[in-house]
Amino acid sequence: MYQTDPPRPAKETLPTMYDLPSEYPEDSGLPDEFHLFQPQLLRETFYPPNYPAEEVFVASDLNLYYDLRHTLWYKRPDWFAAVGVSRLYEQQNLRLSYVIWQEGVAPFVVVELLSPGTEKEDLGQTLREINQPPTKWEVYERILRVPYYIVFDRYTDKLQAFQLVADRYSELDLSTPRLWMPGLELGLGLWQGSYQGIERLWLRWYDASGNWLPTPLEKLERESQRAKRLAAQLRELGVDPDEL
Repeated sequence: MYQTDPPRPAKETLPTMYDLPSEYPEDSGLPDEFHLFQPQLLRETFYPPNYPAEEVFVASDLNLYYDLRHTLWYKRPDWFAAVGVSRLYEQQNLRLSYVIWQEGVAPFVVVELLSPGTEKEDLGQTLREINQPPTKWEVYERILRVPYYIVFDRYTDKLQAFQLVADRYSELDLSTPRLWMPGLELGLGLWQGSYQGIERLWLRWYDASGNWLPTPLEKLERESQRAKRLAAQLRELGVDPDEL
């Protein structure tokens, strides 16, 4: 390909999400139930108040292409969020993958859920092999420069958080398992409760007042309870709410 003057933008010359593979059926390790439910809870409670909904993109187990020199290299974070970017690709299509040289915005936070066999790579304890793509840690820290990297081990319920300081990740003190992210005006922490009928510790977002953000189902349940309380109060006053 000949170089033009001025150079043409990456969106015109480099592969888009339509050109790159989005699925590899031969890949091993399909998500287990926890790897389905936990990302779903993160999605359902992620509402950064300083960004409109149409400028928030969240994904789980989606190819994240990060190197324009090696356009087939990708990682598949268990969950990540990018803000200040269109919810839809070019304001119109659901994404097949997230291609950094097309989007122009790196994820703000990445969450990895530890699994046996991935722990060392997730925690930056593996070395890059010769002629092989960089590890997850290298991609998040040095290439994409993701501000917050979160790692949760559901087997031990251990939560670890790393913040990008200068050009390296620094582990944060989580003596209380909560982490506030000023850039999002949201916090992420461990919540003991029932989700999808399963009682355990879950990762969940909370607001500036420390309140856990509700899921859509919880919002409906709260509205239903509020309506029942109002109806009961009206009946006490001798008013039939069904006739209003």
